[in-house]
Amino acid sequence: MRFSCLLLLFIALTVRADEMTAPRQRWAESPHGPMLARILPPGFEPKMLPEPASSGASLTLRYCVQCHNLANPAMHDRGRWPSVVERMVLRMQGRGNLGRLMAEMMAGVVAPSPEETKTITAYLRRHAQRALDPKKIPEVNTPAGEPFRLACNQCHVLPDPQRHTAEEWPAVVARMQRNMEWANRVVGSQPIPGEPQLRVEDINAFIARYARKSNR
Repeated sequence: MRFSCLLLLFIALTVRADEMTAPRQRWAESPHGPMLARILPPGFEPKMLPEPASSGASLTLRYCVQCHNLANPAMHDRGRWPSVVERMVLRMQGRGNLGRLMAEMMAGVVAPSPEETKTITAYLRRHAQRALDPKKIPEVNTPAGEPFRLACNQCHVLPDPQRHTAEEWPAVVARMQRNMEWANRVVGSQPIPGEPQLRVEDINAFIARYARKSNR
């Protein structure tokens, strides 16, 4: 039974990896390809999706990578995802906020059905970012929590440290650091004199104090 489950998971991940090939080829051939490839940072792969063998994960990969790199469900919190999915579906239908240009950009893109959209939304909400409760962790609003607060608030709600163990968090923080560096390269921003310099060591130290305990 376990072998059958592992085999199905391997097949699902192989098929999903192949699903990312066609969109990237389309980006390479499209005059809008460079912009599509820059919407979201690379690095989040199909095997990293929660419940990778589920219909929600399959539909998320099938439709979302048509226009940009794969999004992590933890990119937004539960309350934010429905409006994001609604906006993305309109764009896939060529009815986004760029008029004719949007229709041209979405040529060849297939939009999910209403039922599939519900499945995608439910999946993303189920695995969405879980926000930190400042009432439970008041230290987040002190100088010790400032590096964590300033760094993470730039892109999403402050994550609950309990989402990962202290051993898992450094890899997550490193991925977020790469994403922010990627974003800075895209917009060409330069450090502003006097702006806070956020040290990864301080961020990891703060998260580790409140992280989920390891089962080891």
